[in-house]
Amino acid sequence: MKIKKACALLLLLTLAALAGCRSHVIRMTIINASSQSVTTIAIEYPGASFGINSLAPGKEFPYTIKPTETGMLKIEFTDAAGKDHKAILGKLQKNDEGVITVRLTQETAVTVMQLAAR
Repeated sequence: MKIKKACALLLLLTLAALAGCRSHVIRMTIINASSQSVTTIAIEYPGASFGINSLAPGKEFPYTIKPTETGMLKIEFTDAAGKDHKAILGKLQKNDEGVITVRLTQETAVTVMQLAAR
């Protein structure tokens, strides 16, 4: 009987510890809001980066990021005419979480950030 109580207590403590653990992430969505494709999209955020080869008109690319330090969120992309564009989208803090939407046109990137620092 003591073994069952000890096992139940251990299980309860393990579940309680796991319930308190969660990763702070940001759900990003890159949207091509233009009528032509954008290519060679590179997103840099504090501690890492990712890229998208091409994004057709009206298409979205969802991606989850986890800033591991404080720094700037940056984007580079190429428009349909082959011109390169760069933009600083905002500042991220370690452990930020929330949602970022980036709308690309052939000229610029417009960002909406809904973040909460933890």
